Amino acid sequence: MKTLVINGGSSTFKCWFQDVPASPSATRLEPLWSARADWGQHSGNAEVKISRSDGKSTTSTIQGDTPAAILEPVLGALWQGETKAIDSLAEIAVVGHRIVHGGPKYRASVLITPEVRSGIAEQAQFAPAHNRAQLEAIRTVDRVVGTDVPQVAVFDTAFHSTLQPPAYVYAGPYSWLEEGIRRYGFHGISVQYATRRSAELLNTSASAPRLIVCHLGNGASVTAVAGGRSVDTSMGLTPLEGLMMGTRSGSIDPSILVYLIRRHGYTADQLDDILNRQSGLLGVSGSSGDMREILQAIQDRNQRARLAYDIYAHRLVREIGAMLAVLGGVDAIVFTGGVGENCAPLRKDVCDQFGFLGLRLDPAKNAAPDLDQNIATHDSSVQVLVIRADEDWEIACECNRLVKPARA
Repeated sequence: MKTLVINGGSSTFKCWFQDVPASPSATRLEPLWSARADWGQHSGNAEVKISRSDGKSTTSTIQGDTPAAILEPVLGALWQGETKAIDSLAEIAVVGHRIVHGGPKYRASVLITPEVRSGIAEQAQFAPAHNRAQLEAIRTVDRVVGTDVPQVAVFDTAFHSTLQPPAYVYAGPYSWLEEGIRRYGFHGISVQYATRRSAELLNTSASAPRLIVCHLGNGASVTAVAGGRSVDTSMGLTPLEGLMMGTRSGSIDPSILVYLIRRHGYTADQLDDILNRQSGLLGVSGSSGDMREILQAIQDRNQRARLAYDIYAHRLVREIGAMLAVLGGVDAIVFTGGVGENCAPLRKDVCDQFGFLGLRLDPAKNAAPDLDQNIATHDSSVQVLVIRADEDWEIACECNRLVKPARA
């Protein structure tokens, strides 16, 4: 089934197109056509790269700084121009969208209806930049591809709908819960894919292993998975809670915010900017939120970069340890996301802390893993998997699961 996936962020869109087989496995397929548009770093325009599986690619600039202005010409390149992959819009069977926040209502992927659109809009209060951009992507597909093509919403929070009250209720007034203030968790699409792929690599069913999945990118989270289900996760009401990240603080003492308001008169918008865009690796190092640049700065003997790295690793170890206790043991620790897949020193430093479990890394495999691969030694009591993140493939699989029955 020819499937178009739109993975939208607050200032980026990734588009993915492939003819998905009738019974897709967890083993990903490379796209026939893909595009990435980024307008966050470029005032008034977007940098766009489009690639085909045969190696043909183009890079261009599109004027505009809204999702609709950027996405419409990008989608047009799928069936026209030098990088087209199909001859007609009619070939598109389904369009899948990553939606960051589904709130308490959406516990699984759904076909998009007027009611679902309203629900996505309601949850924009917790993820305003993301949900609003993703709604605009849905409306753009209406205009460009047509309203007859089914669209599917795949929620980043849905995989964590299996959390139980002790894991998702905050210890504030109960009225918080009644107005929807609770832990939702994020990176669920990535964790769901990693869970299925881990089962393949471990040659077991997805419901068998106890996994600790570390999705480490610019945003970062740790999730405990048992029986194929999320039982605890580090992100909360928003993607700010939990680990130290590229530019996000992660969890801090809430009284710090009270202090800053009283002492410096910070507004809510100022605090939001500090916590989400001026903290994390960037805030501590003072130079970058990119782990690659942090590692280079460490080689140049930059002490603040060293401190930023050490805090990041310490917080990750602490969170993995918490999930280990929640699960009552672990069969495999999974590293995924840009940092998880590419930062060998971090994997070593973290896994060394769990040597008491009998965990042993293979140094050669850790230094240059073949994605997807088990990088633990043969005698390690805990497996260590490095898995390439693929939200797009997981979204495509969800589209396949939902649309086939509707057309049968």
